[in-house]
Amino acid sequence: MARPEARATAGRPAEAPAPPLLAVEELRVAYGAVTAIRGVSLSVRPGEVVALLGANGAGKSTMLRAISGVVRPRAGRIRLEGTPIERLPPARIVRLGIGHCPEGRRIFGSLTVAENLRLGAAARAERAGVAEDRERLLALFPILRERQQQPAGTLSGGEQQMLALARALMARPKLLLLDEPSLGLAPLLVQQIFRRLAELKAAGTTMLLVEQNIAVALDLADRAYVLRTGEIGLEGSAAELKADYERVAAAYLGARR
Repeated sequence: MARPEARATAGRPAEAPAPPLLAVEELRVAYGAVTAIRGVSLSVRPGEVVALLGANGAGKSTMLRAISGVVRPRAGRIRLEGTPIERLPPARIVRLGIGHCPEGRRIFGSLTVAENLRLGAAARAERAGVAEDRERLLALFPILRERQQQPAGTLSGGEQQMLALARALMARPKLLLLDEPSLGLAPLLVQQIFRRLAELKAAGTTMLLVEQNIAVALDLADRAYVLRTGEIGLEGSAAELKADYERVAAAYLGARR
């Protein structure tokens, strides 16, 4: 016979899942006459890492640019904590809590590492905690502490990627957009970068990760979407997709089973 407290627990309604931090609904993006995103919907809940997979030209980077305001959607809605942001300028979107670590790093090569980090915090309305965040990130990426006064353009590729990540995190984003953090890096450096991302995940950082390396992305992510020529070809938990790699590869390559 069940204890009274057990019956009470069993009788409680199941807790509703947390509302999404980011909700994208029927998004459509075009460059002139070329449609890059065709009615895509996705969501990211607080504390999740969601991977966006796909081959070159699938529309992954365009999705991130639309979310961060760099490109303007033709149709659809983008909501951050329920607030529509699809018509806002990029600077306003950063202040609302979206940080974007772009493909190719896009650091300021003539500025020092320290100056790049200061620029990352430039959009913060409150200055309290900036020094503490800088110290926390220098502890996460110790090589950047050694290179603080070095011009960022003289860093190695892996060091530049670490700087790009740290600069985006200096804004203290609610959601971090990551565009191909493994691009152009040797396997050992990719492992280092993704170890740091795993530490950020464990600390509660919410991420939307664009990545062509399926294996490392699914190892980090909670859920994933596979984009195929601007449309969602497949979605599911990372565990489900890792268990059905053939299906993921088919969606990734655009093949139909």
